[in-house]
Amino acid sequence: MKVRFWGTRGSLPRPMTASEVRWKISRVLEAAQNHDLADAEAREHFIDSVLPFVLRGSCGGNTSCVQIDGSDEHILCDAGTGLRDFGNHLTKSGEGRSSTFHIFLSHLHWDHIQGFPFFSPAYVPGNRIYIYGCHPNMAEAFKRQQESPFFPVTLAELGASIQFISLSADKEYDISGFHIRIMEQDHPGKSYGYSFSRSGRKIVYSTDSEHQSNPEGSPFVDFFRDADLLIFDAQYSLAEAELIKRTWGHSSNIMGVELAVLAGARHLVLFHTEPNFDDQRLEDIREKTNAYRSIYAEERPLAISIAYDGLEIDLSRF
Repeated sequence: MKVRFWGTRGSLPRPMTASEVRWKISRVLEAAQNHDLADAEAREHFIDSVLPFVLRGSCGGNTSCVQIDGSDEHILCDAGTGLRDFGNHLTKSGEGRSSTFHIFLSHLHWDHIQGFPFFSPAYVPGNRIYIYGCHPNMAEAFKRQQESPFFPVTLAELGASIQFISLSADKEYDISGFHIRIMEQDHPGKSYGYSFSRSGRKIVYSTDSEHQSNPEGSPFVDFFRDADLLIFDAQYSLAEAELIKRTWGHSSNIMGVELAVLAGARHLVLFHTEPNFDDQRLEDIREKTNAYRSIYAEERPLAISIAYDGLEIDLSRF
């Protein structure tokens, strides 16, 4: 089972600026001193083995879209701008026809649905798209964002078969080979987290969720219990989440560590990252999060990653 991240930013898309590109180029040139890079093999080795990710790559700027691979059908969490890249990938590989897509929505805020009008498989007759969520106005939200003057193609004009399916947080579901549980989350207008279980593996997608400062009694400990992969909203620092932006409906890297440790999760992915943070800032957060884990639970083997567009995690490897 694999998880692929197509969009990882929170609130709005976040393109890299020219000054950030320049900073990376300058640091790469500095790092290249005293390295013989005359041939292609040496250059590839330098990129892959010498340069840190913050210089050889980028966290990207798309909003939320995560693919769970483990079925003949396509399983997706949220329809942010990353959905466009996922659709383009399928089109280029010839997989975007006569396909079935299951899209699970955390909620209907714009950054979680704004990629759908640009989802190329939605324009292809013969494709089947099922959109799931716990908000009763899902269909209305999707229709309205594709009405004039916001978009030139209405939802009804798309070629694929599109069906909206209402779910309930107090029920469990079996869809496309996955056993699915749902958790209501604290976010303006409510959001919902999803647990996907299959073949002894468990993936939890929990974004746009605010948590109380004392995690020991949190119902999320049970919801996250024994997750192989926990995708967790860490948009804010602890100070922001607790003091400055309380009630805004997001969480922190510190809360992610504490809940993951209490739940016995194996791999924590810090997700829905702050659009004001550049790649270096996100790398600093990853390092500080690892440092906190070593203090909070020194003997707990919790892997920690910063989500980035293009990240792929193969659960069979751990």
